Amino acid sequence: MRRNRLLAVVAAVCATSALGFTAPQTAAADPGSTACSHVPSDLRPTLILGDTGPAVRQAQCLSNMWGGEPPKLALDGVFGTVMLKKIEWIQVCHGIPQSGVIEDHTWAVLYHPALDCYLPYPD
Repeated sequence: MRRNRLLAVVAAVCATSALGFTAPQTAAADPGSTACSHVPSDLRPTLILGDTGPAVRQAQCLSNMWGGEPPKLALDGVFGTVMLKKIEWIQVCHGIPQSGVIEDHTWAVLYHPALDCYLPYPD
């Protein structure tokens, strides 16, 4: 009985492997912890259009973790209109208010990005 169960498990693993099934992808627990180290991950000030500095650079770096269509932002530490547009898109993708302001909810999204957003990036 035990041997049959083991054989069934082995057969299932082989079939899964042969059919090319893979485990679903998940976002990294904290993608910015090593790649984006402009400020500590617990420093999350509110950022708005026109702000400058290392926290803006951190948000730019984290937003660049998103794949797909969105443009990669220059890590210049300036919260400009291109960054505003990208932040608003990220907010919409996560169902949070599209304010363009980076606050607690948006920081959380930046540190834990969705693998993909099915909303096309605006032209």
